[in-house]
Amino acid sequence: MADKTFGPKGWTPERLGNLSGKTYLITGANAGAGFQATRTLLKKKAKVVMLNRSVEKSTAAINELKQEFGASADVSFVYMDLSVLDSVRTAAAEVLKTVPRIDALINNAAIAQVPTRKLTEDGFESQLGTNHYGHFLLNGLLFERIAESKGRIVIVGSLGYNMGLKTIKFGDMNWNEGYGANIAYSQSKLAQMMFAYELQDRQAAAGRNEVEVFVCHPGASATSLISSSGSRFTRFIWWLTTKTSLVQTAEQGSYPEVMCATEDGLEQRALYGPTGRLEMVGPVGKGTLNAHAYDKAVMTQLWDVSENAVGFEWSL
Repeated sequence: MADKTFGPKGWTPERLGNLSGKTYLITGANAGAGFQATRTLLKKKAKVVMLNRSVEKSTAAINELKQEFGASADVSFVYMDLSVLDSVRTAAAEVLKTVPRIDALINNAAIAQVPTRKLTEDGFESQLGTNHYGHFLLNGLLFERIAESKGRIVIVGSLGYNMGLKTIKFGDMNWNEGYGANIAYSQSKLAQMMFAYELQDRQAAAGRNEVEVFVCHPGASATSLISSSGSRFTRFIWWLTTKTSLVQTAEQGSYPEVMCATEDGLEQRALYGPTGRLEMVGPVGKGTLNAHAYDKAVMTQLWDVSENAVGFEWSL
């Protein structure tokens, strides 16, 4: 059943007003949905700080954006590799020094379908380490700055949370046994979503409500995610799928994250994204959120494990 909150066409950037004076941070913003979200926000006069791991691609992206929106477009980037905790700490320190206001931190970056098991230099399975632990630490380090402007945290999840184990494999989070590209990816995205819902709960318990936390997913959109990190066969199947009506553009894939960063009156304990066929394409609105994504015992344990893993204790 499609969400009719925003009418038959769903949420689109036409709903956005002037965003002058607002600052948005986006991880993984030099390509795909993150790049398209940056374009949309710049078009509405916002300031965007991209957090990316490729200097070359970031420079090219900024040049392209300034050609489109003019030399005065307020877009910059801070180098950050989410798979390296020290890099996340350095990037967060740079942001705290140079970005006085954060209206939303959009956690958009991800790696997916890594064909063979790899560990990050901190010793985590690569998808969990990059998608969840890196973002967990980043959000913790920037949380108070976001709170100062009553800002938002937007987690870009994935329908993959419904696949795999549908829980966290606490006994073997690095997949020493039974590694599969999809099952490990699914766990990493479920972990990100659980982090968001647990953060909502912890703020409520602490009597704090400065930071709204939203979860969305892009549906099936033609971004570089799978084409850049999947196996050759996965990439080929994905390329074929992108030629069908089951896939929308990267720009459409960016709508849910822009909506969650800007739209008033959204529910926090929800999942936003396409509401059409299989919730993979179609008008953007509130989708289906399955209860395993906010299993309280698992969320609480994951939070403790995450604090321990990244060496950062959140005090709310």
